[in-house]
This record gives sequence, C-alpha cells and structure tokens, in this order.
Amino acid sequence: MSVKVFLELVEAKAKIASVWPFFMGLFFSYYVFGQVNWPLAITFFVAMLLFNMAVDAHDNYSDYRGATDAASEWKRKTNIIGVHHLSVKLIRNLILLMAGSAAILGVLLVIETSWPLLVMGLFCFLVGYCYAAGPRPISSTPFGEASSGLTMGFVITLISVYINTYPVQDLTWSLFWRVLLVSGIAVFAISNIMLANNLCDAEEDQTLNRRTIVYYFGKPVMLKVFVGCIVAGYLCLMVSVLLGYLPVMSLLVLLSVPLIYRNTKAFLVKQVKKETFKYAVQNALIMALFCIVFIGLGTILGW
Repeated sequence: MSVKVFLELVEAKAKIASVWPFFMGLFFSYYVFGQVNWPLAITFFVAMLLFNMAVDAHDNYSDYRGATDAASEWKRKTNIIGVHHLSVKLIRNLILLMAGSAAILGVLLVIETSWPLLVMGLFCFLVGYCYAAGPRPISSTPFGEASSGLTMGFVITLISVYINTYPVQDLTWSLFWRVLLVSGIAVFAISNIMLANNLCDAEEDQTLNRRTIVYYFGKPVMLKVFVGCIVAGYLCLMVSVLLGYLPVMSLLVLLSVPLIYRNTKAFLVKQVKKETFKYAVQNALIMALFCIVFIGLGTILGW
C-alpha cells in the first residue's frame, strides 16, 4: 500500500477535525488558567490522531464488508478497498495497530492524571467503534452528525483542557459548559462535514440501506440546517469572547466569513461527492486555520 493510498484510507484530509479541537482546548487552558502540560498534551495529540485514523479506516472497512450484492459495483468503483484492490486482512490489522497504540497511550495518560480522563476516553472509544461497527452503525443513522460533532469537536477539546489543567482545576459542570461553548465553532463545522457527506450520498445511502438524517428530513431542510450550523458556530465564538473565555483577537476569525460564504454558496447549488463535498471540508479547514492563528496569537499576546 502506498503512502497516498494509506492517507486516503484514513481520510487524512479530514484530520483537521481532530487537530482543531485539540488546539482550542490548549488555547482555552492557557488563556483562562495559564496552564499547559506539554508532555501530556503531545502524548494526547498522538493518541488522538491514531484513534481518529483508526475510526476512519474502520468506516471504510465496515462499508466494504457490509455492502450487499446489490452494491457490488460500488465496492469495486467507489470504496477505496475495492478501487485499489487492498487486502481486507491488512486493513483490519492496521486498524487494530492504530487503535491499540492509541489505547496504550490513553492508559498512560489516565495513570498520569485521574479517572475522569478514563471516562472520557472510554466514551470516545465507544462512539468511535459504534460509529462504523455493529448491526446499525451510528454513521448510518440520523445521529451521525451529532455524534461526530460532539465527540470530536467537544470531547476532544474537553480532554485537551483537562490534561492541561487537572492540577489546578477540577472537572466541574461550570467548566463543562464553558468548554462546550468555546468548542461550538468546531462542533458545528465538524458536524457539517458529516452532513455534507450525507447530502452528497443521499441516493447511494439508500442502496446501502443507510438511513441518515437526510433520509428522514430531506435535502431542502438539511441544506438549511447546514447553513444554520455555520451561523451557530460563529455565534458561539463571539459569545465566548464576550464572556471572556477567549481573547478579543479571536474576533478576527470573522474575517473568514467571505470565504465560507463563497464555499457554502457553491455547495448549495449542487451536492455531488466528487465535485462539491470538498467545500464543506474546506470550510472546516478555513475556520480551523483562522481559529488556530488568531486565537493562538490572542492567547500568547493576552489580547
């Protein structure tokens, strides 16, 4: 397997979805509490990336294994395993290796911190497994968007905050709600990647017996939800600044609005996987880069 094919298997282009919340937690920890634990932060970053790659590879693996005879053409011409004639056994072993390595690093982090991290870690592993496995994977239900957005956007941010601040700050409900608000822009953007994918695959999903949220509410309604998520994400950012959870310089993230508007307008015209799905991914990438740059600068400078 070439590096290019491996990166496609683990959907490397979408890894910003896990990297971004990690930095949001890092910035919040430093700006509000003045705390960063670099050894633990780096360990968590590696574990998070490995597990995220394992989940995405498992998603492709499960789709390939679970496809019916009616979807045989899809297996050969669309799924990466069939397109590149990859060994199913090799893919399974890679998934186990990545997930196992992430689990070992996670256990080390729990030993270094405390039990709340174990609970959050187990929750992520459970959602990650159920997302693409079992008789009814989460990704094939109406809960895929909420699961991916909250788990990756919020829980990763919360873990990032916890491992950096646990010596000085307990995991309280107050902290929980503050982190939820701060992570809102990432939560909604990540959910929109999943939603855009389901909008593009609406017809194909019926063939694969996937009943996503688009199946139940239809494209017109969910396209409005897609736009609403973008607006809600920016609102979360502005309220976070207003309440003092993020530096004022974070408002410069709003400079990304024209770029997001252009991509969103193009996506609303038509929803075709090979042509317009990229706009949802680009939206998340643009928001992530603006957040990392401007929130990071504001955190460092205290602005």
